[in-house]
Amino acid sequence: MAQNQKSTVVITGASSGVGLYAAKALAKRGWHVVMACRDLKKAEKAAETVGIPQDSYTLMHIDLGSLESVRSFVNNFRASGRSLDALVCNAAIYKPLLKEPERSPEGYELTVTTNHLGHFLLCNLMLEDLKNSPASDKRLVILGTVTHNPDELGGKIPPRPDLGNFEGFVAGFKEPVSMINGKKYEPVKAYKDSKVCNVLTMRELHRRYHDSTGITFSSLYPGCVADTPLFRNHYPLFQKLFPLFQKHITGGYVSQELAGERVADVVADPAYRQSGVYWSWGNRQKKEGKSFVQRVSAQARDDEKAERMWDLSEKLVGLA
Repeated sequence: MAQNQKSTVVITGASSGVGLYAAKALAKRGWHVVMACRDLKKAEKAAETVGIPQDSYTLMHIDLGSLESVRSFVNNFRASGRSLDALVCNAAIYKPLLKEPERSPEGYELTVTTNHLGHFLLCNLMLEDLKNSPASDKRLVILGTVTHNPDELGGKIPPRPDLGNFEGFVAGFKEPVSMINGKKYEPVKAYKDSKVCNVLTMRELHRRYHDSTGITFSSLYPGCVADTPLFRNHYPLFQKLFPLFQKHITGGYVSQELAGERVADVVADPAYRQSGVYWSWGNRQKKEGKSFVQRVSAQARDDEKAERMWDLSEKLVGLA
């Protein structure tokens, strides 16, 4: 297939972990992957290490913790002249040991900016590009996590996500406010809250745009990738023991490679063309684990919350 006829997918955070292996899996299926990353040298080395052919990917800079960087990325992508057939919002930061919040250039708490607001802006801006693609099957996929859902075993460990009434969003995250519910900073909760917002974003995109655009909007939890670099900011002992625990005690462990294949399936396989859903492979995973549509948490399926989150996010990222 000539390069200009390849389907193009943008994957954020493709320099390591699930994003990298999703890039590899999609390149193997004949896609051209735009690896949208903060550290391009690292991304290039990673692509080489896992053996993604050079003509199958393009490196483009994005820092989801900066809304200006997101806008620049979109302009640079458009300048490349490629059509966009799929967008995968995968990048995330998780900093469980922080005592004080880090802030984005806009002054917003960094976890929620990187994981939610940056992706929210990217999705809204790139809807245009997806709409304009000549492909008949266009998809926008947002990575989920079991920790967003207290109804699931993996989501029961406190602190539980709680968006409150979006007091933090209403206050514009101005110092000293850093949490979505306006309460005291908790780094683990900030991560979980941001992931609830990811699911709300996917569901609201589906509600607003699926019928008029035909774009498939979905999320997935590819399984417990216990040795992903997402945990690089955790205690070294946790990094060592968590994968062992998931492999030998819970049976929930999934390799980065398998998780990447699952993301690629949700992006490219005709079986995953259902819009507005959250795919899961369950918690006790065997190699032959079958995917199913998982019910999301009560907060993540609250349509009023979704609408409020959308309106307030639009203001925070400068779209309203």
